[in-house]
Amino acid sequence: MDPKTSAHLDTFAREHLPPPDQWPELVFGLPELNYPDRLNCAAELLDGTVARFGPDRPAFHTPQGAIWSYGELQDRVDRIAHVLTSDLGVVPGNRVLLRGPTTPHLAACWLAVLKAGAIAVTVLAQQRAQELATICSMAQVGHALCDIRSVDDLVKAGVPGLRITVYGGDGPDDLLHLAEGRPGPYRAVDTAADDVALIAFTSGTTGRPKGCMHFHRDVLAVADTFSRHVLQPRPDDVFAGSPPLGFTFGLGGLVVFPLRAGGSALLLEQAGPRQLLPALAAHRVSVLFTAPTAYRVMLSHLDKHDLAALRRCVSAGENLPLATWQSWYERTGLRIINGIGATELLHIFISAADDVIRPGTTGVPVPGWEARVLDRDGRAVPDGEPGLLAVRGPVGCRYLADIRQSEYVQHGWNFTGDTYTRDSDGYFHYVARADDMIISSGYNIAGPEVEDALLRHPEVAEVAVVGHPDELRGQIVVAYVVLREGGEASADELRTHMKNELAPHKCPRVIEFVPALPRTATGKLQRFRLRSDGDRTDRRDLE
Repeated sequence: MDPKTSAHLDTFAREHLPPPDQWPELVFGLPELNYPDRLNCAAELLDGTVARFGPDRPAFHTPQGAIWSYGELQDRVDRIAHVLTSDLGVVPGNRVLLRGPTTPHLAACWLAVLKAGAIAVTVLAQQRAQELATICSMAQVGHALCDIRSVDDLVKAGVPGLRITVYGGDGPDDLLHLAEGRPGPYRAVDTAADDVALIAFTSGTTGRPKGCMHFHRDVLAVADTFSRHVLQPRPDDVFAGSPPLGFTFGLGGLVVFPLRAGGSALLLEQAGPRQLLPALAAHRVSVLFTAPTAYRVMLSHLDKHDLAALRRCVSAGENLPLATWQSWYERTGLRIINGIGATELLHIFISAADDVIRPGTTGVPVPGWEARVLDRDGRAVPDGEPGLLAVRGPVGCRYLADIRQSEYVQHGWNFTGDTYTRDSDGYFHYVARADDMIISSGYNIAGPEVEDALLRHPEVAEVAVVGHPDELRGQIVVAYVVLREGGEASADELRTHMKNELAPHKCPRVIEFVPALPRTATGKLQRFRLRSDGDRTDRRDLE
């Protein structure tokens, strides 16, 4: 990034990018990725789409039946942008925290922050005061736009100098009230394509978040690769899903992708599996984004809801078990589009759709992306042998002042922390997170393989498999099992099932029956908590 061309007056983000020699190699192999030097992604997503499709198309739907047209969204975004720059004193490059349930107002705030040339730091409504204080400190956040229902923890965080502006209230200083009094059109700040647009924080599956800095061009690049070439949305599509906008899976699937395609999105404040199904039916949703666990839970309730409009189902956030894919296909006739993405790379980079899908695999590199399976020295491993997944494309990992940059980026590649194999046809098969491989008595055991086998038992709803220390074997395989509602299964019954599914050395030596698995607010499984808490639980040993 050339500081002379940046539109940022506040240079914090540029100054805290990793050194250029620690960046991965970037690849812009598709014509649509050749973006101009000056680019504001919010203007492209909103103003550009209005220019192409007109202002009258629906952009956002609410559960209550309200519809925001593109023209209405554009007007609200522009008025909020005026408040940011005129009333609040936000200047290009300032970090603005965004917090609240998934609503059109939150999405409008995100677009307004970017149009004003500031940097969006979208967090989860479920995050607590200490987590918020940490994020604000790391990103040196000076402003926050917050749904009034989510403001308490942000106030409790006690961030020095943080100016909090609420929306959804009835006071004279409410953001939406202020916006009503501002003029309409707002000319987007002429940002550089490589000005930082957002800082996304990892969701804490390892207990320690990292800030990932992404440029304006990056936001469009994930739409112009995965969405354009794999998802292939239509202008009449209605998107919906469970991931919040503070999770890049949700930001892409519920805001960036529909707006880029001229489609619309149903934004749900409550989007658990049982809440999703009636919403999908009532609003004729055609594109769904959610996690594997949600698909599995919804299977038990499909008969009560009309999902005839649904044509695209996307799964990411964690590995999609083959059993879940098959059950969903058998019940709905829909092929789940599996994918792997990362906050560091903004969205999905390996996937497959339609006839290209091979159940049980993650897929192939998304057009515009490259992927390999490498050893720790950066050498390619033979097909069929496990190694570390390495990817590169138009977006790369750039941590906010974090020494872990050199761990994620090596030899010009982004190392995602996943163990994979590639077959001779170029399909990538998930094995495990690299730090989730269990080594027991000299055997390498992939926890997800054991989980998939347990999920084939009809009484098992969820399962997580981890390794616990053992003096004799080094590690033993431990399974944490959540049974279906009203389900009954004994440890002996599961042991018999597993003996018919896997080699003996892969079968869990310990089973824990638990009411729920520990997850982040975005639904990702926190295996590190199971590993650390394992010695304090009452086990049912399978030996």
